[in-house]
Amino acid sequence: MKKILGIVFLILSAGCASGVDAENLPLLNGYWEIEKVVFQDGSSKSYTVNTAVDFIQIEGREGYRKKVQPEIGGTYRTSDDAEKFSVIEKSGRLIIQYINADITWEETLVSLSEDRFVVVNDSGIYYHYKRYQSLNIDP
Repeated sequence: MKKILGIVFLILSAGCASGVDAENLPLLNGYWEIEKVVFQDGSSKSYTVNTAVDFIQIEGREGYRKKVQPEIGGTYRTSDDAEKFSVIEKSGRLIIQYINADITWEETLVSLSEDRFVVVNDSGIYYHYKRYQSLNIDP
């Protein structure tokens, strides 16, 4: 069973190899919320409410990502912590490579559009994001 899942993962990965053009990387700029996670066994978890969203800023192939907490009125509460990353190309795929003092990890950029993106990590877990729309409540 594990061999079959591994083969399916490789086929899917190969099919996504040319799905993202480096010229579209600026589409990552902005606020994003996790929509769902698809695990290697095919099960998934949906996220309907997020107390924190990701803010991504990229210029060229260098950028950072940080967690922020939306507040009423369209503002965000944040800390000064940010994960720096680089986007590299391997075997025709764009890889987001995070490196800090404690750990290094990579996510392959599977798809990217103006309002959605998907990454897969080394464990075969897919993370689906959608562009965050702030809630402005008028008094």
